Amino acid sequence: MTRRLVRLLLAVLALWPAAAMAGDTPGRFDFYVLSLTWSPSYCEAEGGERDDAQCQTGRRYGFLVHGLWPQYERGYLADCPTRLAPGEADIRAIADLMPARGLVRHEWRRHGACSGLSPADYLKAIRTARQMIHLPAAFQRIDTYVMVSPAAVEAAFIAANPGLRPGGVAITCDGRRLREVRICLTRGLGFRACEDVDKRACRADRVVLPPVR
Repeated sequence: MTRRLVRLLLAVLALWPAAAMAGDTPGRFDFYVLSLTWSPSYCEAEGGERDDAQCQTGRRYGFLVHGLWPQYERGYLADCPTRLAPGEADIRAIADLMPARGLVRHEWRRHGACSGLSPADYLKAIRTARQMIHLPAAFQRIDTYVMVSPAAVEAAFIAANPGLRPGGVAITCDGRRLREVRICLTRGLGFRACEDVDKRACRADRVVLPPVR
């Protein structure tokens, strides 16, 4: 290999991290994913050991917001540089949807900073997105362990939300438990399809839905 070629390769490698980071520009993305987590599954799997606020005794949470994630048509943005952070008042205001304070801060740093919004406006967007989603009646009260098919959960959300289509929602699982419902939304928070998200949905025939406690 010639010295000239070696110098060229070294120059490319030196520039690669900066180029990769430049690709994730806050505000430049295609759509959002609103992720709703089934809190009992999270608490049973790892949240209880973390002493997470949403898993404390007497917190009868079902579906909670995990996050609102800016996405590319293929792939997603993450960890965009920012010096901003949600204020205490903003964190308290979103506590009914995201009771774990650490999660709110994490979601801002990981995803919200890539939205191009301020922390306060990003959390307002989360509330707006969540308010437009109607939870199926079947998941309003779960008092015992239930076996469900991801396909049935998806169908229930589609039936409860006119305009939501099979290609715009994905159910995730951890192999045993149902974990999340991920709904794809336009930048204006309307329903839309998302092939890249849908193809990563749970493929299990049936999963457990732990009860709300």
